[in-house]
Amino acid sequence: MTTNSIQTVFAAVLGAFCLFASAAYADTTKITFVTDWKAQAEQGGFYQAVAEGLYKDVGLDVKIRQGGPAINIPQLLAAGAVDFAMGSNSFIPINLVVAGADAKAVMASFQKDPQVLITHKRDDIKSLADMRGHPIMISDASINSFWVWLRAKYEFQDNQIRKYTFNMAPFIVDKTAIQQGYVSSEPYLIKKEGDVDPQVYLLADEGYPGYGAMILASGKQIRDHPETVQAFVDASILGWKSYLFGDPSSGNALIKADNEEMTDEIIAQAIDKMRDYGIVDSGDTEELGIGAMTDERWESFFNVMADNGVFEKEIDYRAAYTKQFVNKGLGKEAPASSSN
Repeated sequence: MTTNSIQTVFAAVLGAFCLFASAAYADTTKITFVTDWKAQAEQGGFYQAVAEGLYKDVGLDVKIRQGGPAINIPQLLAAGAVDFAMGSNSFIPINLVVAGADAKAVMASFQKDPQVLITHKRDDIKSLADMRGHPIMISDASINSFWVWLRAKYEFQDNQIRKYTFNMAPFIVDKTAIQQGYVSSEPYLIKKEGDVDPQVYLLADEGYPGYGAMILASGKQIRDHPETVQAFVDASILGWKSYLFGDPSSGNALIKADNEEMTDEIIAQAIDKMRDYGIVDSGDTEELGIGAMTDERWESFFNVMADNGVFEKEIDYRAAYTKQFVNKGLGKEAPASSSN
């Protein structure tokens, strides 16, 4: 299918959805959606849905409140201070269950967690398995997250851990260095700051089962206003589709207005990475649509973490999510990314 054909199909689908939605939602409901960090392309689908009026078309008046180091999303949800928030990874909804919070994941924007390990180009490392025994810079928070999976799958050892301070300089100057990162962030910064073209290994492409960029909803919202949750999820899905496969300029304008550190170059390369690696549109989305979640993925993630002591095995991890609002095929017309 040509680019013009894809855009024509997208416009037709979006137009039909908006006509239906305008008739179906007469009243406007005010919603505050808290993101997991400062405004960036990794939240672009939500900003696009605001900019393009997709939330408005389904009767929602959505205000995006950007996150940051002072914003504790699990705490806000647990306290009932917000109805919708963004969860960065699969640990967050399960931790909400552990804390007794009344909230669930209702959509997974990212089918692939963007977490990567990065090396210089070198002959002795061509895969994640080759990194066993080598020093690796990771953050303290990562020790009980993706590092657990690396230990389980590749027999990594804790004596490999070196502290990652989110400063690119140690990696740039040390050609033997290995460090963590996000596929849409650190590789770009390393190239820009150090003129180094790194080798990037996306953990999800090696089987890491976690989701990313999830919509979290309070239990009260799910029980009392399921139509609002469905509307928010549907419009967000179309927002992601428009952002990645249409013209993202309107969403980008809102991102830059919220976060002055964002530039056109930073945003453009992040969008390219999300497309190229199939972060949003891969795997189950081909049949189930953007935002898909499956019991198998959640079970796989939980079992790895529980088997390695991150979670108690008795935890009801199924209480961390609901498929009620996804897997309906919405957005599956998006063209497959080159990584599939």
